[in-house]
Amino acid sequence: MIAFVSGPVAALSPDSAVVEVGGIGIAVQCTPNTLSGLRMGRPARLATSLVVREDSLTLYGFSDDDERQVFELLQTASGVGPRLAQAMLAVHAPDTLRRAVATGDEKALIAVPGIGKKGAQKLLLELKDRLGEPVGAPAVGRPVTQGWRDQLHAALIGLGYATREAEEAVTAVAPQAEAAGGTPQVGSLLKAALQTLNRAR
Repeated sequence: MIAFVSGPVAALSPDSAVVEVGGIGIAVQCTPNTLSGLRMGRPARLATSLVVREDSLTLYGFSDDDERQVFELLQTASGVGPRLAQAMLAVHAPDTLRRAVATGDEKALIAVPGIGKKGAQKLLLELKDRLGEPVGAPAVGRPVTQGWRDQLHAALIGLGYATREAEEAVTAVAPQAEAAGGTPQVGSLLKAALQTLNRAR
């Protein structure tokens, strides 16, 4: 079990990072929220979960131990593999998922790509006694009330996009950020920005 990786960030892509550990580049699959906090050449420490399959070894990375724990607990539900668990964490913070399960919030789960109404109902039943109670403040997701433009711009530059491309992508997702009111989530905005950049190329 690899509990965490620590070292300078050697490469970034829209869904993964490479962390240099003892001269070896370790590829780690991450959510946009986690990637938004990484910078090329800067030191990083990611909590990790190793998923072993017959034909692959995949390391998933998280900003903290709580996120990794929720990732692993989600997979105890039938039909939830690492990809879907990661998608759930890409859309919702750990406490948001705990709150959704505790309150039976189907809509929160349906917001995750790959989960329909029946799937959400099944997950709410299976996860009810597994995720536990929310541990943090009752904020939804990862709210960023100030400076989301700067954070999003910096994250896109960190992923290797040109300044002009980053500025255009920030402008493109501005309506989405404004629609979120005072609490836009940088992770979800990064995901939307990457989609606009991919369409443009």
